[in-house]
Amino acid sequence: MLTYEFMRRALFAALGISVIAPMLGVFLVIRRQSLMADTLSHVSLAGVALGFFLNLDPSLTTLLVVIVAAVVLEYLRMVYKTYSEVSTAILMSGGLALALVLMNLNGGTSSTSIQQYLFGSIVTISWSQVYLLVGLLFLILILFLLFRRPMYVLTFDESTAFVDGLPIVWMSILFNVITGVAIAVMIPIAGALLVSAIMILPAAIGMRIGRSFNAVILLSMMIGVIGMVSGLYSSFYLETPPGASITLIFIAMFLVVGLGKSLYIRMRKARQKGNLS
Repeated sequence: MLTYEFMRRALFAALGISVIAPMLGVFLVIRRQSLMADTLSHVSLAGVALGFFLNLDPSLTTLLVVIVAAVVLEYLRMVYKTYSEVSTAILMSGGLALALVLMNLNGGTSSTSIQQYLFGSIVTISWSQVYLLVGLLFLILILFLLFRRPMYVLTFDESTAFVDGLPIVWMSILFNVITGVAIAVMIPIAGALLVSAIMILPAAIGMRIGRSFNAVILLSMMIGVIGMVSGLYSSFYLETPPGASITLIFIAMFLVVGLGKSLYIRMRKARQKGNLS
């Protein structure tokens, strides 16, 4: 597989995504914002359609649209504090509606171009996209090391973060923007419809087996590497969409871990009951 240059580019991109996506996904899951990733990925379709409509690079327009959507999402979340899911519903439906209108005004975008962004394509990944992923990876790692404690407090208890004097609004906006940028960069390989699953599933698996916050993040990244690489290999040999293959592997891993943990808990309870008797 690695004799092909496009597969080497895809492998480097997959390794970068396998670290970026789970790290952001853990914060999204704990903050109960799992749908935010799905919302921004759907809004990205409007950015793709805008790029085709204006005859510009879709990656650039997607990046700009997703950043704006990330800021608007935080504003709507503040307006509807009690009903936070309203903001995701508004942006998700609005993004899809705008994408359909722009595609229609453009006279119908080619199905090949749309499928590339909907389901991902390992053939069209360029070295510039790989370098962008690497740069984003280092940026996220630096921000994580610098703001790990403030983000930890903000993630688990916004009231405590406010009392501590943390700029919770700006921190939330910055986190949303970084998540949006990561989604925009990951779409060419993962696809807009499945990129949210690649962010959330490794985090959900890591939370099932991790005993501390740092352990959950490390386990999620390890699971991300295993799922991304194995999904990429299966996509190449089975000639299936990479995003779909990676997602199915993550789901299989989630089921295996869930069943394994349930079995372990039952065995431990039975053992404790036997010792008491």
